[in-house]
Amino acid sequence: IHVYDPTRPQGVPWPPRDSEVLYLPHRPARFVELTERLGVAGAVVVEASPWVEDNQWVLDAAKDNPIIVGFIGNLELGRPEFAVQLKRFAANPLFRGLRLRGVTLPKGPGQDAFEADLKRLADRRLTLDVVGETAILADVLRIAKAAPDLRVVIDHLPFRQWNKDNVAQMRDALKEVAQLPKVYIKISDVPRQVGGRLVEDPEFYRPGLDVLWNLFGPDRAIYGSNWPVSDLVAPYDSMYRIVAGYFAGKTDAARQKFFWKNSLAAYSWVPRGKAAGLASE
Repeated sequence: IHVYDPTRPQGVPWPPRDSEVLYLPHRPARFVELTERLGVAGAVVVEASPWVEDNQWVLDAAKDNPIIVGFIGNLELGRPEFAVQLKRFAANPLFRGLRLRGVTLPKGPGQDAFEADLKRLADRRLTLDVVGETAILADVLRIAKAAPDLRVVIDHLPFRQWNKDNVAQMRDALKEVAQLPKVYIKISDVPRQVGGRLVEDPEFYRPGLDVLWNLFGPDRAIYGSNWPVSDLVAPYDSMYRIVAGYFAGKTDAARQKFFWKNSLAAYSWVPRGKAAGLASE
């Protein structure tokens, strides 16, 4: 999920002011209110802001909000100040890694520094989230080669250019990265609208989800919501019901892996609040 507050004095770099759905306060308490009846015990926050101090803002917000069990920050790899920044934020056990948008590994000047910072993440047993649809898949392969011990999570599958009619294209694009044992996928962009109406029948989504599950499940597919961005397509409870409907046909063990155990393996999040009881089972 993302948490932020456009009403704070410094404002926010994202989302844009003209987004009526997103340009509102989205704090942990709001997420709890939306999801408590669904049994959500914890969430990993992913930072979309490039402002360095916004990493601290989320960590400060997490202190009194045990719904936050982990935090994926936003720092620029390859910069001279990266090592110091990473040491600062990684001192907080809730800090579980970094997010890269539209990542392109530099070639020539800067490549060595970038790869050294990837290894710094791996040495601290942190995780790298990558977002950017199919354009980033080639870079995931390069990241895995440069830092083979680093856990990588590909965000927001199934990508928007894929639907139930081109699942073969999905399978072909992902089959190589699926062979990498430390690469996980976050199934966090499932709901679709057709003719301006949300499709709520889980069977509509089965072909694509079957491909993802066959490639990465049951051990490397992770549930995600991308809240509040998900509100642009569907309310949280509708989104959750669609995904849960697909997994209703799986075993209880498979459902538990998808909805929380695989995220624990990928992020090593901190069992706290209600999630502490879950992780002790």
